[in-house]
Amino acid sequence: MISSIEPSYCTELGKAYCVDSLKALRELPENSINLVFTSPPFALQRQKEYGNRPQETYNDWLLQFARLVRTRLQEDGSFVLDLGGAYRRGVPVRSLYNFRFLVRMCDELGYHLAEDFYWYNPSKLPSPIEWVNKRKIRAKDSVNTVWWFSKSEYPKADVTKVLTEYSSRMKKLLKDPSKYYQPKNRPSGHSISDRFGANNGGAIPSNLLQIPNSESNSHYLKCCRKIGIKAHPARFPAKLPEFFIKFLTDPYDLVVDIFSGSNTTGMVAERESRRWLSFEKDLNYTAASAFRFIPSDCNRDEVESLYNSIMLRESNDLSSVTFQPKLI
Repeated sequence: MISSIEPSYCTELGKAYCVDSLKALRELPENSINLVFTSPPFALQRQKEYGNRPQETYNDWLLQFARLVRTRLQEDGSFVLDLGGAYRRGVPVRSLYNFRFLVRMCDELGYHLAEDFYWYNPSKLPSPIEWVNKRKIRAKDSVNTVWWFSKSEYPKADVTKVLTEYSSRMKKLLKDPSKYYQPKNRPSGHSISDRFGANNGGAIPSNLLQIPNSESNSHYLKCCRKIGIKAHPARFPAKLPEFFIKFLTDPYDLVVDIFSGSNTTGMVAERESRRWLSFEKDLNYTAASAFRFIPSDCNRDEVESLYNSIMLRESNDLSSVTFQPKLI
């Protein structure tokens, strides 16, 4: 799809590029992408090693990418964006940058807000330190906003693909519905019919996604340690892109991550039989992300050889390598 640059590596279903996403998106055909799932560097006050823009110019910067994404999405395609919250500089007051971005996406670029999601990370450390740990005047920030934008008012979606396990109380009810409720109208006006006791294979998920981000000994991290390189410092858990990939796409649809980092999105897409493309500007991060697709028994020399070949801009075909679907 991208003719002007060789992929850093490719698998059976995907390709990883070390490239500026603005350049890569311009080369993709219009109406070609089913889902863009990504988490860009947030508009934080403290500068991070992976690069992040100041709050004052952040939304203008990010809207450049969003404008191109919209033309590349299929009519029923989606753009899902994980944006962490932030504080204003020097005061215990929240920035509204992520909410302003939401409004501008719809008002200026013509996106629709299909639904707002909130990722609750129970393992997140208390922050910001000044207001939470030192002065103790704010609660810790542990929820990210995840905006689900769509090109049309009716994007492809199937919530039955992401059902959650029934609660223990619901499991008891399903065994004998008549013992626990009678079909009738509730005081709220809701009608509880006899279909309430039907077993649909799971419960409809809420838009609050509780997913811990506590990766500490994955295959990716082990490979990084084997050859003494730094892992990407801002990785999201596999279950986050997994939810939206299952929810919003079908097998062999195209999933794209425009700020791919360690390429968790590509790994999950491969595991779920989706085609994928990943774009990442930093060659070190791109090279290390290939570790997600190699067998767990690779020795140090093999890991280092793969990393060095990508760093030397040699394209690597991993399609014949046994993909490890349990490596997260």
